[in-house]
Formats: sequence, structure tokens, C-alpha cells
Amino acid sequence: MLSSIRPVLRAIGITVVPEAAQLDEPQWVALEAIVRGALTPRPRALQRQFILLVRAIQWLAVLRYGRRFTALEPAQQERFLEQLQNAPVLLVRRGIWGLRTLLLMGYYGRAAGGRAIGYRADARGWKARA
Repeated sequence: MLSSIRPVLRAIGITVVPEAAQLDEPQWVALEAIVRGALTPRPRALQRQFILLVRAIQWLAVLRYGRRFTALEPAQQERFLEQLQNAPVLLVRRGIWGLRTLLLMGYYGRAAGGRAIGYRADARGWKARA
């Protein structure tokens, strides 16, 4: 499902979580698996909307900057996503915030991402801290 948008999704991911630029291929695969896992139980229509949003980001950048999103400088990518998250169209704003949320979940949901911010939750609860 995500393979068709992988380069754009990764460029957006690095814009949302700059630390993601340091991920190697297995770590990106883990991030994408978390995102896919969150999308899979959702209706097919929502999954298609997610893919459409990522593709739209890639090509809407051409209208603004004359280049696709993946070809923009990092500052331009950030500025473009900020413009979209503040767009007057509610559906666009919701889409950007949902995309951002999924990417944050994918990054920090990995074991290494959680450790990087000191997250030590355990299914055993407080007993695990002893």
C-alpha cells in the first residue's frame, strides 16, 4: 500500500521529524509498518484518501515552487507543509494533521524511537521499574 508513495512519505517524514533523516532502511521499514498497521483497519476509502493526500503534496508543490515536494530544499518543504496545515479548507488541514500524527506515531512507536525520548512503558506496569 505505501510502496507507491514511499519517497514522498519519507521526505514528509523527515520534514515532520528531522531526526528521521538518520534512519536506515530497516528503521524506515519499521516506521512504515507502524503507519500501515494504523491504516489497515480503516475503511478502504480512507486509505485511498491518505495515498491521494501524499501524492497531492508531491504535485501541489509544483504549483507553489515549480518543483515536486521531494525536490524542494528542507526549509521549503517545511514552509509548504505549514501552509497546508493552515489551509482554509478544513479537509486539507485535517489530512495534514492526520498525516503528521501517523508519521510521529511511526517514528516514536519504534522501540528505538521510544528509547530516544526516554519512554519506558511496559506491559508489566510499575513492576517492570523495580
